[in-house]
Amino acid sequence: MTLDMDNVEVFDAGEKGRGLRTTKDLWAGEVVFAEPSFAAVVFDSLSQQVCHSCFRRQANLHRCAQCKFAHYCDRTCQTACWDEHKQECAAIKKYEKAPNENVRLTARVLWRIQKDTGIVSDGQLTSVDQLEDHVADMLADDLKELKIDVQNFLGYCPKTRHGTEYISHIFGIIKCNGFTLSDQRGLQAVGVGLFPNLCLVNHDCWPNCTVILNHGPGLTMPPFSPRIELRALSKIAENEELTVGYVDFLNVSTDRQRTLKHQYHFDCTCKSCSEHLKDDLKMAAKETDGNKPSDELVKEVQEFSLECLAKVEAARTAGDFHEVVKLCRECLEKQEPVLGNTHLYHLRMLSAASEVLAYLQFFSEAAEYAGRLVEGYMKLYHPINAHLGMATMRAGVTYWHAGLIEVGHEMICKAYAILMVTHGPNHAITKDLESMRMQTEMELRMFKQNENVYHSMREAALQNKPMGMAEAVSVEDKALSHKLL
Repeated sequence: MTLDMDNVEVFDAGEKGRGLRTTKDLWAGEVVFAEPSFAAVVFDSLSQQVCHSCFRRQANLHRCAQCKFAHYCDRTCQTACWDEHKQECAAIKKYEKAPNENVRLTARVLWRIQKDTGIVSDGQLTSVDQLEDHVADMLADDLKELKIDVQNFLGYCPKTRHGTEYISHIFGIIKCNGFTLSDQRGLQAVGVGLFPNLCLVNHDCWPNCTVILNHGPGLTMPPFSPRIELRALSKIAENEELTVGYVDFLNVSTDRQRTLKHQYHFDCTCKSCSEHLKDDLKMAAKETDGNKPSDELVKEVQEFSLECLAKVEAARTAGDFHEVVKLCRECLEKQEPVLGNTHLYHLRMLSAASEVLAYLQFFSEAAEYAGRLVEGYMKLYHPINAHLGMATMRAGVTYWHAGLIEVGHEMICKAYAILMVTHGPNHAITKDLESMRMQTEMELRMFKQNENVYHSMREAALQNKPMGMAEAVSVEDKALSHKLL
C-alpha cells in the first residue's frame, strides 16, 4: 500500500518535538492526507453491535464461529478482516475470553509490528516504535493500571517474545496516541485505533486542521479499512505547521491545560491558552441595561448548575428522560437571569434539554433551546468547526420537525456549508445532510406558494395519512432523519 503524503513533511517543532508542516499552500476543505489504521479494535461494550472489520453499527451481525467474540456484517467483512483477526481468534479461544480493548489493541499492534516491522506503507512517516509513550510521566494510578494491563496481556499472549518494558511502551503509545473511531455516520464512538502519521500532528486549541473518520474504500486503501482524513479548516500557507485540537475548545483554558497535561503530558502554551481567549465569555454573567448580578448570586447559580448537570447525566444514563426534562427546565429557569448566553454551564444544559426534548418529540421547545445553543456556539467556536456544524444541523432538523421550515432550511444550509469543509462531500453524514437540504428546499417552495396548503399537508403527514403529492414527507422519513442525528 502507498499513502500520498506529498502535502506534508516532518520537521523539528522545538519543545513540542516532531511535527508536520505543509509543503505547499492548502485550501479550506482540502484533504491534507488520508491514513488507514495501523491497528484498531471495537470497544468491549459494543463488541456485538459493531462490525469488527468495517466498524459500522449494524443489526443481526454474524459471529465468528471460532472465538465467538468477533462480529461481522457478512462474509465479505469477515474475509477482509481475517488476516488481522486470525491470531486474535486463536488467542481468545485459548484464553477462553476476550480481554479489554487496551489489551486487544496492544496485541494487534505487536502482531502487526512483528509482521511488518512497524512500517506498513511507503508513505508512513514514522514507525510505531518511534512514537512517544510518556510512561515515565505517568501518575501512580495510571502506572498501576498499566501494570494490570501488562499482566493481562501476558496471560492473553503467554508466548510473546517481547519483554514487559517493550509491552509497557506499546501500552503507553496507545494511551497517548489512540484515536477514537466512530460509526459510519460519525455519531457514536465505537472503537479505538492507532494512526502513526496522525500522531505526528501537534495540538493547538485553535487548530488549522480537523480529523474526521471516513469509512469506506479509497483509491489506495484496502476495502472497508477505517481511515482518517486530515482536512484543512482554512487556507494554510506553505511551510506552516499543521495542528489539530486534542481536546474540545469548549472548556476554559485552565481546564484544557489540565486535561492535556494529564492525558498527553505537555503544557499547552498556544495563544488561546496563554491569553485565555474567550474564557470571559465561557464564564460570563448576564448583563441587562449595563447591570450584572452579584458575584455571590453567580457563584450560587454555577454551583446549582454543576449539581444539576450531574443529576441530568445520571437520569439520562438511567433512561429517565422525563426526569431529565424536569431537571433541565428547572436549571434553565435559574440560569436565565444570571448566566450569559455563552456560559458553559448554560450551554451544556441547553444541549441536554434540546437533545432529550427532540427525542421525546417535543420539537417546538427543543427547537428553541437548540437555536439558543447554536447562537452561543457561534460566539465561541471557530466558524468552521465540526462541533458547530453538527449542532447547527441538529438545530435545523429540530426546527424542521417543529414545522418552522424557513428557519430549519436556513440552519440546514449553514450546517451543510460547514460540514462540506470539515467532513467533505463524500462523508455519509454530509450526504444525509444534502438530502435533507434538498427536501427542506422543496418544502420551503411549497410553504412560500401557499402556507395553508403546506401546513395542511404537513399535518396530514404527521398523522400518517395517505398523501396525494410527491412533495409530502412521511412521518417515517422524518423519524429516520431524526434517528440519524
